[in-house]
Amino acid sequence: MEIGNFKIKATTVVCVRNKKNVAMAGDGQVTLGNTVMKNNALKIRKLYNETILSGFAGAVADALTLFERIEKKLDEFHGDLVKSCVELTRDWRTDKYLRKLEAMLLIADKDRTLILSGSGEVIEPDENVIAIGSGAEFARSAALALIENTKLKPVEIVKKSMEIASKICIYTNKNISTFEL
Repeated sequence: MEIGNFKIKATTVVCVRNKKNVAMAGDGQVTLGNTVMKNNALKIRKLYNETILSGFAGAVADALTLFERIEKKLDEFHGDLVKSCVELTRDWRTDKYLRKLEAMLLIADKDRTLILSGSGEVIEPDENVIAIGSGAEFARSAALALIENTKLKPVEIVKKSMEIASKICIYTNKNISTFEL
């Protein structure tokens, strides 16, 4: 999203799962150009009776619209994550208003992790780690290394990987929110 000549860069969100748990973490920074506009934004929510984690990257108003839409789809399809996500992305891609939204969603339940985008993608990663946003590759790389080289739980891995990303990515801060299922 742009305001004048400045591009809003917001968010790093990472998700890690193992056989028992799934955890998601997001930073709190929102940046406009080379200025930090907010340090404590909350970019992750629990949805559908706290059985689903969802995080966003991109324009905040757009993400809030998508949160509302996915909540309606989850209610409509009785918590079926895949069906709800496919239907949301179908609407997102074809609706005249929705297709202008500039955000991505990262959604996870006890069984699956999915990335949703406005161009119609519903992607389930092969690995147990996925990230979105400005610092995504930093957080993802750190999480992969931690999974392969430690016995940490997913909630510990997402927190530590966000801390590492915040040391490298200027659009990621140390104000980290973590959620776990």
